[in-house]
Amino acid sequence: MTTDVIVLGAGGAGSAAAYYLARRGQRVLLLEQFAIDHPYGSSFGNSRIIRYMYDHATYVGMAKAAYPLWYALQDEAGERLLYETGGLDFGRRGAPTLEATLNAVKQFGIAVEQLTPAEGMRRYPQFRFDDDMTILYQRDYGLLNASACVKAHVRLAARHGAVVVENAPVIRIDVRDGGVEVVTPQGTHAAERLIVTAGAWTAPLLAPLGVNLPLQVERVQYVFLQAPNPDDYRPGRYPIFISHLYESYEHVPYSIPDYDGAGVKLAFHGGEAVASADEVNRAPDTDAVDKLRPFLRDVLPDLADAPARETHVCLYSMTPDHHFVIDQHPVHANILFASPCSGHGFKFTTLIGSMLADWSIDGKTEHDLSLFTHTRFAAHESVT
Repeated sequence: MTTDVIVLGAGGAGSAAAYYLARRGQRVLLLEQFAIDHPYGSSFGNSRIIRYMYDHATYVGMAKAAYPLWYALQDEAGERLLYETGGLDFGRRGAPTLEATLNAVKQFGIAVEQLTPAEGMRRYPQFRFDDDMTILYQRDYGLLNASACVKAHVRLAARHGAVVVENAPVIRIDVRDGGVEVVTPQGTHAAERLIVTAGAWTAPLLAPLGVNLPLQVERVQYVFLQAPNPDDYRPGRYPIFISHLYESYEHVPYSIPDYDGAGVKLAFHGGEAVASADEVNRAPDTDAVDKLRPFLRDVLPDLADAPARETHVCLYSMTPDHHFVIDQHPVHANILFASPCSGHGFKFTTLIGSMLADWSIDGKTEHDLSLFTHTRFAAHESVT
């Protein structure tokens, strides 16, 4: 079929791009190599963090733009996608990332409470904070039901006229005069424009087109713990948190409350480097849970021996500087690509989809994407 835009990858960013394109009247073909809402990438599951609390002002500004889009999507979808929980950032007094976070959010007028350890424990008695810690509370922290968000974007994209094809892995992308062709086992699809949003598969798709992104795939495992007193870990009584204890752990821990009976979600932000997304051992292991136990004993003692109800493997696609890649092919202006990666991108995916749709249709977006250019990795580039 011939269409206006082909979107490759129906995860967080791709499903959103298809939605915003279709809503603007574009003929859209959304191709997904697996089923919609598959568990093999980075956008599956019942919970991802949304927050303003970043140590870089660009992300704070993007969060301010993303929140209204999520609420608007929620209204159109007719289901709740975003759950407000409040959240904590904590670490040793003077921790550089805590100081930078506080400075960044102040630039945008985001209200933050700075708590002493005693105040933090009075508000949230589940925690044990050392005397030399700083605790920041921000009320707008929340969680997104990732799978529901992806399915809502896809469902509404189709309602606006997009064609969605599942189980269609890409064999080859050919650039033609005035357009592109994408070859899949289900046929060859032609379009004027192409958007690549394939998560951990983005780099191998773009390499034959001369764009070589240094994306490192990481295998990350998260766990849902069965709290001994579950009501104390529901939203409203237990916050999302992000630890800034970089001096104590290889990767910092974070947590999301039990909002649907699945258990308390805990994980380290980071994991084991793997050769490619297709070579990941997807069988969960017990090591990930065992490595969390020392942190739990120190900070959340009631969960120190809590049994794991479920553990899951997901993928990060990490850039060297941990910032995203959102850019245009340097030769073929009709090809855009985005990897909202490094394990902190989902909260922005509806915004990134909107940006990509505007850029694809209008040739520009109102948002400053200079932080996310692929040319910052020029040493890796070999454009043809």
